[in-house]
Amino acid sequence: MLLRPHVKRIIWILWLLIVPAGSWLVYYFFPPLVSAISFELLGFLVLTCFVAGTPMIINNTPIFYIQWVSLTVFLIFGLFVEVILMQIAIVVLLLRIRVPREQLHRYPLNWLMFFITSVGSGVVYYALGGTHGIDILSNPFNLVLAFAYACTYFLLNHFLLKFIAYLVQRKKRALFDKDFIWEALSSAITLPIGLILYILYQEVGAIAVIFVGIPFASLSIILNLYHSSNKVNQNLQKATEIGHELAERLHVEEVLDLFIQRLTEMFPVDYAHILDIIDDELQLLRSVEKNGEQSLEISPQFINQGISGHVWSTGKAVLYNSKREWKGIVHGYMPVSAESIICVPIVRSNEVIGILLLASEQKRAYEKAQLMIVDILSSYFAVAIENAKHYERTKEDSERCALTKLYNYRYMERALETEYLLLTNGKRKHLSVILLDIDHFKNINDRYGHQSGNEILFQLAQRLSGLIDTKTGIVARFGGEEFVIILPDVDKKAALNIAEFVRQMIANRPFILSRHIEDTKTEITVHLTASIGVASAPEDADDSMSLIRHADRALYVGAKRNGRNKVAEYVK
Repeated sequence: MLLRPHVKRIIWILWLLIVPAGSWLVYYFFPPLVSAISFELLGFLVLTCFVAGTPMIINNTPIFYIQWVSLTVFLIFGLFVEVILMQIAIVVLLLRIRVPREQLHRYPLNWLMFFITSVGSGVVYYALGGTHGIDILSNPFNLVLAFAYACTYFLLNHFLLKFIAYLVQRKKRALFDKDFIWEALSSAITLPIGLILYILYQEVGAIAVIFVGIPFASLSIILNLYHSSNKVNQNLQKATEIGHELAERLHVEEVLDLFIQRLTEMFPVDYAHILDIIDDELQLLRSVEKNGEQSLEISPQFINQGISGHVWSTGKAVLYNSKREWKGIVHGYMPVSAESIICVPIVRSNEVIGILLLASEQKRAYEKAQLMIVDILSSYFAVAIENAKHYERTKEDSERCALTKLYNYRYMERALETEYLLLTNGKRKHLSVILLDIDHFKNINDRYGHQSGNEILFQLAQRLSGLIDTKTGIVARFGGEEFVIILPDVDKKAALNIAEFVRQMIANRPFILSRHIEDTKTEITVHLTASIGVASAPEDADDSMSLIRHADRALYVGAKRNGRNKVAEYVK
C-alpha cells in the first residue's frame, strides 16, 4: 500500500505510544506462566515462525493461519507470551514476503493490529471466566471458552483489516465479502488443529509440536496449492472472457483501449507499453503510465536491443522481479521507478508482430502464472488487432472511391441521412449541400484521354479535401465529374460563400497534366471551371434526398443554363 509520508509517521507514532507501553501493561497484569525460556517455549516459537513463513496471498494481502497456534500458546503460557510470539510472527511474515523499503510502515501497522487482536481476544476470554491449563475434554464449558477466544481473535483480525484499509487508503470494502468467507472457512478448518495440539501437549508435552506441525505443514501446502490453482483458473477464465471481448471490437483503437484497460484491471500495472514492429524497428504504438494515457517520445529499438529487443529476438516472454535483475539489460526509455517487469512477444502466425511490456513499481509484483496469462492475452490481442485492421481496410475500400480516395456515393447517402436525422431531432440547426460539376469535362477526355481526365478528378479531390476538413464537412464523389460537399450546421449564406470560394479555386488555379495522349512529354496546363448548386435544410427540403435533388436542380438550372462557372442556390 502506498501511503503519504505523514500517514506513515502517524503509524509509527501510534505504535510507539501503544505497543511498548501496552506490552508492559500486559506483562504486569497478565504475567507469563513460564519463568524462563524452556524447550517447550522454543518448540512453539519454531512452530510460530514456520506458520508465519508459509502465508497465502489473497488479493495482494498475505494471509497466515496463526490463530490455532495463538490459541494453544495463550492457553498454555498466557497472554503475554502469546503477544510476544505474535509480534515475532509478524517479523517473520514480512521478511518472508520481502516488504520493500518504502513499505516499512507495514511492520508497526501489523504489530499494532495483532497487539490489539491478541489483547482483545484475551480480555474477552478472561471476562467470560476463562483460565489457563483448562481441561477441554472433561468440561464442555472450557471448550466453549476456547471457541469464544478463537472467534473473537478471527473477528477482531478481520474487522481491523477492513478498518485500517479504509482509514489509511480510503477504500470502502464490504465487511462480509468473499475474503471473509474464505478466511472463516480456513479458520474453522485450522481451529481443531489448535485444540488437538493443546490436548496433545497436556498428554505428551513439547513433542506434540512435531506431531501436529508436520500434518499442518502438509495442510498448508495443500491450501496454498489449492489457492494458487484456483487463482490461475480464475485468471484463465478472465483471459478467455477478455479474448471474446477483444474479438467483438471492430476498430484498432477500440481493441487497443480495451486491451490496456483489461490489463491494468487484472494485474498490478503502473506502466504499459505496446510496441509495433515497423520496418525492422520497434516503435511505440500505445503507452499508458500511472493509469493515464501518455504521449511519450520513445526512440525506436532494434532486435537484440534491450529487454524488448531480446524478447523480439528469442520470441520468449521474460519476468523480472526487481530492477537489480534488468538494469544491466535495459536500453532506451524505462520509467525510473519501475521494478517488476513482464515482457512478452505478440505473435501472429508464428511471427512476432509486436512486444508488450508491463511494469510495476513494486518488487515481485508478478508471478510466473501471471506471465503465462499475459502471454495468452497477447495472443488474443494479436488476432483481434489483425481482424480489426482487416475490417477497417475492407470498410474503407467499400466507402471510398478508388480513383479519388474520397467517400463514394453509398457512404455519402448514409452520411446525409444521418445528418438529416440529427437536424430533425434538433441536434443540428442547419444542413447544407454543395453539388459541383466540372464544365465541359467531356472535352478534356476527348482531347487528352481518359487517363488525363482521371488525373484532373484526382487533383480536384485533393484540393477539396484540403479545403474542407473532417470537422467542417464531408467531401464525396457523387459520380462522374460531380462532387458533393455536406456541411452540417452551416446555413445557406455560409454555404454559398464556401461554394464561391471553391468555384474561384477551380477557375483561378490551373490543373497540370503529366500523362496525356499528345506526342509531347511536357506537362500541360489546363484551365477549368465548375458549375455549383447549393441547397439548405430545413428551408429547402423535407428529407435528405430532396436536399440532393434541389442542389442538383440549382446546379443545372441556375448555373449551367446561365452560362456555367457560376454558383446558384435553390429557389422554390
